[in-house]
Amino acid sequence: MSDTASALAPWIAAQRTRLLAQRGHAWLLQGPSGLGQYALGMELVRAWLCDTPTAQGACGQCASCHAIEVRTHADLCVLMPEVQMMALGWPLSEKAQADIDDKKRKPSREIRVEAMRDAVEFAQRTSARGRGKAVLVYPAEQMNHVTANALLKTLEEPPGDVRFVLASEAAHQLLPTIRSRCLGHTMLWPAEDEMLAWLHAQGVAAPAAPAFLRAAGGRPDDALALAQSGRSPQAWSALPQAVARGDVTALADLSPVQAVDVLQKLCHDLLAASVGAAPRYFAPADLPPPPAIAALTRWSRALAKTARTADHPFNAGLMLEALVAQARNTLHSKPTAAHAGHTVPTSHP
Repeated sequence: MSDTASALAPWIAAQRTRLLAQRGHAWLLQGPSGLGQYALGMELVRAWLCDTPTAQGACGQCASCHAIEVRTHADLCVLMPEVQMMALGWPLSEKAQADIDDKKRKPSREIRVEAMRDAVEFAQRTSARGRGKAVLVYPAEQMNHVTANALLKTLEEPPGDVRFVLASEAAHQLLPTIRSRCLGHTMLWPAEDEMLAWLHAQGVAAPAAPAFLRAAGGRPDDALALAQSGRSPQAWSALPQAVARGDVTALADLSPVQAVDVLQKLCHDLLAASVGAAPRYFAPADLPPPPAIAALTRWSRALAKTARTADHPFNAGLMLEALVAQARNTLHSKPTAAHAGHTVPTSHP
């Protein structure tokens, strides 16, 4: 989703207005993925740095707002894993960009301590535009302990004109000392009709929007991303039965990370169905009969293990075949079957 104000969801706007009315030098925005932590964090820093802000946020027209839009604001420091910086158009440091261009290393998937040290130095500098400075950290749980400790001292003794937004989809993974230095805000989960109206406004067809919202577990940003990915609601509904048949083409358009996520959703719903609870991601009619809970539990554990290394598969095609074979074996297992949770190969032996 774009982070521009034109696409801003009404529930993000409402939270922005509420938070801007409160004082504090550091906010921790927390909640599950897909609820708009990044969008809300951007709204806060835009308003803090805006030349003519209102109680409802930044004006969207001034030089400061334009500088943020084109990723060149001298008083804004954005800290993210490099893969997300690049995906969202934020520039890397000259050295980091040179290392990646020269293929000395791949873009990082966590927030690097070197970037945090640059941010600490940024916090000590004088504001270039006289409106103070802002640091946005997202997703904050991607700081390792060294990186988090580099931030901690600045959070404890912040320079007078710098404010922080830490946006997290797993705040429990943050150091307790980091959490205690911030004002906490739990992201609001919007009402379904509000989410559906917003999805329609973003161009998602009315008949498809509920299916995408279900597939995303009721998370609006994730539902929009799914709708924009090109996958149809019909393909999503057909996926459980296709996997049960061992049909690898059901996952062929997905990366290994996405495939594991989809299979974890299917496993979750089958576990729910096996104990009489309502499925969350698929319609009940889409699901095959659930196997024994023991087999599903083994599969769930195996998928969790695979998820930790799915970013670096030895061979993506072989991994998808193994994932589907694992799923098919689980779904066709007898109550006493012991083979359901075999390991999926993901990397060099």
